[in-house]
Formats: sequence, C-alpha cells, structure tokens
Amino acid sequence: MRSINIVILGDYSIASELGKKGTTSDLTIYDRKIDNSIYSFIAPTSFPEKIQPLMQAINMAEYAILNINKLDRYIGESIIALDLLRFRRGFIITEDELTGKVKHLISNTSLASFEFITLDVLKRRIDELEVIKQEGEPLIYIDHVFDVKGVGTVVLGILRRGNIKVYDELELMPASKMVTIKSIQLHGKDVDEASSPARVGLALKGIKVDEISRGDMLAKQGSLSKSDSLGIKFVKSNFFNEEVSEKSSYMLSLGLQVKSVKFKGDSLKAEKSIAYSKGEEGILLKPDSKVNRIVGKIIVLE
Repeated sequence: MRSINIVILGDYSIASELGKKGTTSDLTIYDRKIDNSIYSFIAPTSFPEKIQPLMQAINMAEYAILNINKLDRYIGESIIALDLLRFRRGFIITEDELTGKVKHLISNTSLASFEFITLDVLKRRIDELEVIKQEGEPLIYIDHVFDVKGVGTVVLGILRRGNIKVYDELELMPASKMVTIKSIQLHGKDVDEASSPARVGLALKGIKVDEISRGDMLAKQGSLSKSDSLGIKFVKSNFFNEEVSEKSSYMLSLGLQVKSVKFKGDSLKAEKSIAYSKGEEGILLKPDSKVNRIVGKIIVLE
C-alpha cells in the first residue's frame, strides 16, 4: 500500500477538494484512497492563532502545499518553518498577481524547488508523487489518542521510519514504557503490517489513554534517548529580531513534541523529559512574540 502525507498551509480550504475530512482537532486530517494509494492531507486548523500546530503538521508530512491568496506574516512563518526544516518537495498555488512576489520570497530558501501549479493540475499530479520511505528501526510519531469501547487504547500516527507488525513490542517514549501492538489499521482496514511513511491506527496493549500525549513516540527499545537537558547547536533565524536570552522561556518543536525550554549555556533545559536522537533537528519557538514566533533551528548534539 502506497502512503503519502501532505501538509496544506495558507488557505487550507482546498483540503476538502483533495480528501475526505477525518480526524479533527487543532490538526485536521483529510484522507483519500485510490486503488493502492492512501493520501493524508494535514491542515493546522488552529494556526495562526497557535504556532505549535504549524510545526506539528509540517513534521507529519513528506510534501507541502502552499495555497497563497494573500501575503502576510503567517505566510512568512510558514515559509520560514518549511525552509528551516529543509522542505524541498512541494507545490504553490497562488494568483497571477502574487506569483512574482512569492517567487522573490522563496528565492533563497529550500522552497525555491517548489512547483507553481493550479489546483486542477495538482489533483492530477497527486497520483504521480513518489513515496518517501525511510528505512531503519521503527519510529512512530503519535498525533492523536483515543479510548475505544471494546478495543481499548488506540493511537493514530505517522510511521516515520521502518516497518511494524501486529504483536510487535515497542517502547513508548519519553515514558520508557513497553507496549504491544494488538492491531494495525490503514485507512480503516485491518492489516498485519505497515511500512513507512504510512499513517496508521494502532490498538495498544499495556498502556492507558491518559499515559499518552501527542508528540510521544513508539520505537524499538533503546533506539531513542531521553533527557530534560539537551546539548545543542543553535542557529538563530535571520527574521527573529529579539534577543535570545537565558531569562526567556521558549518552546522546542522536535518531531511532534512541543516542550517548554530555557537556554542554559550551550544546552536547553526542559520542564519535562524530551525523547530524541543525536543529530536530530528541531525548531525553537517563542509563541508570545508579536512579529515572528520562530526563533531558529537547533541540532541535538548529545
């Protein structure tokens, strides 16, 4: 089964023309299944009020669609976020009178490789997209969790890397708790196994709903580290004009985790444990900033 995940930014009203509305929260998922392909379109429906869902939606996707009908600070934040996360696969839909300005905005970013396209052409091109599969030990980003009557704890998430099978035992991080996969669903259909980058529904044994949060991860035991202090390399965004200080509080977006942190020398000190891999890249946020809420990029050193 082919799986492709696409984030829709800007005017995400086009999502209803690309898929059927499914899971809804501050992130809304629109699904589409054609033959042997499943497409998940992710819209950060509480952005721009909140910056956190923007980062989470981007981190769930391999492709991006920017639907631009006006240029404002929020389109700017979307472009900065995609660029810092080095998104190079995507499409831009905009009006003729904005095309030149948009091309200028993205000219020195990773989005320079995005294709300008109409919605009608995009609908045809979707089926030609390449599946971006990551090999390695299984890693699942959890984005929603439910208590389903007669089933128990069910999580929805992106199989970001590797493969999983029914009865696999995985470690929930950063809680460091072992769980068993009782069943796997793809687009509502029970399957015995799934491969990256499938969006999966998993019934889990050994865990309760209130022990899981968005941003938690399922991985092979011992493949992820956790700490409340991360040694990092920090690169400030050229568009963030405020001073970065140890006295200020920030939010770290790493995978789907969004955790409160402060600088302490060359490290970030968190209020709660963060699950991570060495070399992983994340984005530092300042949600209360009045101009640009994206502070810069971090790379985890240890």
